[in-house]
Amino acid sequence: MNMPATAQPHQSLGSLAVQIPGATAVFRKLKLDFCCGGQQSLEKACADKQLDLNTVLGEIRALQHQQPMPAAPSAGELIDHILQRYHEVHRQQLPELIRMARRVEAVHRDHPLVPQGLADHLETMEQELLEHMSKEEQILFPLLKQGGHPMVVHPIGVMRHEHVSHGEQIERLAEFTHQHQPPSDACNTWQALYAGTARLTEDLIEHIHLENNLLFPAFEGQAQH
Repeated sequence: MNMPATAQPHQSLGSLAVQIPGATAVFRKLKLDFCCGGQQSLEKACADKQLDLNTVLGEIRALQHQQPMPAAPSAGELIDHILQRYHEVHRQQLPELIRMARRVEAVHRDHPLVPQGLADHLETMEQELLEHMSKEEQILFPLLKQGGHPMVVHPIGVMRHEHVSHGEQIERLAEFTHQHQPPSDACNTWQALYAGTARLTEDLIEHIHLENNLLFPAFEGQAQH
């Protein structure tokens, strides 16, 4: 996946909001106007609000999720990577995407391309993902970290089945958002929303790939022994 360049002080609030999903939550918390005041540089916006630029930059750069996966990871290392890089990130991503989707649907309800129903779909995704990740964290991953068990093939099968459902939700998300392409007259919030849904999609696909193709196969053979 192509990562945006590291956030810089001279970048505008609007460009950061669009390029770095999750930045909108930081800006809202600090009362930095990325929508109407989106042309302002981060440096100037922080100065005007008497905020420490380096602290704010640090928060935004942390959102760029550049934790590399360990080379040839053990099962335990891979699980820890999945928990940090994907489970924690999904828990941050979805509430902010739902909030922005509700706003876009309300403010632009008369726009012909408004993604009506997107917020509800994201809420469904959040609920199912939270349940799915909780099962992995409480049941499956502890078993795998202990070296697995012949019976582990059953919970793995359940997770694989739920991954198929997540894949269908990803396809539906693309339909709602016109393949994550905002209209030419979209405001910064709308652009940031679709940048966020695109990022969620990429993250989910990579997350599922690591579990289905790297983590699970290492344990599924135990049932035959």
